[in-house]
This record gives sequence, C-alpha cells and structure tokens, in this order.
Amino acid sequence: MPEAPLLELRALDAFYGDFQALFGISMAVAPGQVVAVIGANGAGKSTLLKTIAGLIAAPRRDAVVFGGEPIGGLPAHGVVGRGIALVPEGRRLFPSLSVEENLLIGGRTRRPGPWSLEAVYGFFPVLAERRHSPSTALSGGQQQMVAIGRALMSNPRLLLCDEISLGLAPVIVRDIYARLPALAAQGTAMVIVEQDVSQALAAADHVFCLREGRVVLEDTARALTREAVAAAYFGV
Repeated sequence: MPEAPLLELRALDAFYGDFQALFGISMAVAPGQVVAVIGANGAGKSTLLKTIAGLIAAPRRDAVVFGGEPIGGLPAHGVVGRGIALVPEGRRLFPSLSVEENLLIGGRTRRPGPWSLEAVYGFFPVLAERRHSPSTALSGGQQQMVAIGRALMSNPRLLLCDEISLGLAPVIVRDIYARLPALAAQGTAMVIVEQDVSQALAAADHVFCLREGRVVLEDTARALTREAVAAAYFGV
C-alpha cells in the first residue's frame, strides 16, 4: 500500500489582494522525498512556498493538508509549529545578531527532533568556527548555511528552500546541494524552488514546472527530458 503523502496541495489558489497568482495547484510530497519546483521569474514559485508556509493565506483550509490535517490559512508560526520550515529567498538573516543567535531563533519552537546547535555545527562545520561572528561578516555561502541551519533548528518534517543557489558561486552551490541528500535520508522531505534547472533535476526525485501560476509539467526527474522542460518552461 503506497505511503500517505506528508504534504498534499488540493487545487490550491493564491491571491495578492484581487490578483490571482496561483491557479488550482495540486501536488503531493512523500516523507523523505525531494520535489523541485522550476519555472521562469513570475511563474509563482516563491508564492507557492509562501502559501505553504503560511505567509500568504490559502483561501481554503483543505487546500493545504500536512500530515493528514488541513492547515491552509494557518498563520506562519502555526505552520512552523506543525513541522514546516522555510529557507527564504535572500536568506533574511538578522544582521544585528551573531551566527549562533540567528540559529537559536530557529529553535524557539522547541519541537522535538535531532537538530540542535551541535547537530547544525556538525552539518556545517564552518559555522562552528564563526559562531560568534555577526551574520553580516559571513560570505554569501556561509550566510546560506546559517539560513538552512536556522530552519533545521525547528526540527521540520518538511523543508521549503527558495532559490538557495541565488547569487552564490557554482562551487558553493555544489557544496550546499551535496549536503541535502543527508537530510532526505533522515526522513526530512524537501520542496526546492530553483531557477537552475540542471541543479533542480540533479537534486530532485520529482519535478513540477510552473508557468503563470499553473502546473504545466509534472514527472519524475529521471523521466524528464531537456526538450520537455524547455517546452514547459518557455511555453513553446
């Protein structure tokens, strides 16, 4: 019998005021699965993550189901408490706080689980060396590690990653992505928004392509061809 989805989106719409940004998005994510969401700028990728995370209210409670419970419309702190953490685009660290203080903020939910300061420092050893440094003193790659570590400190069952490669050198991107399979191996599911299609296909089990707020392509990463992705991405 197939495993029940950890996350299920059921005909999810999303709005900014009167402007509709997402149209009937349906998606399922299993425990430990890595799902990539790709698409051009303005396709609705970040809006999708923000809606799952409770930063944008879903119009219906049953449009977002997590662990078998409808959570659409819950505020962001309620979503984090259920076990969903967002690594936002641009990292969004607190510039006046040290690395360790930024990480500790992520642990304020006190959800039980394997992630602690020691575990995050073991996962990203360079952060242990810079633990007392202000976050603004770190390189872009190190700041991204802090953002991921802060999310992990909430002991999420689902990690939402929004453009974690943005503005980073390719060697740093490869280093960060090389660590993600270890998270999935522990049972943490991930939804990764990426404009780097090659990186997304390499990291993911399943891929969704959005265009103008709609799913225009869905398949396993292994089955997708470059031609199919290009046609869906650009609408040609």
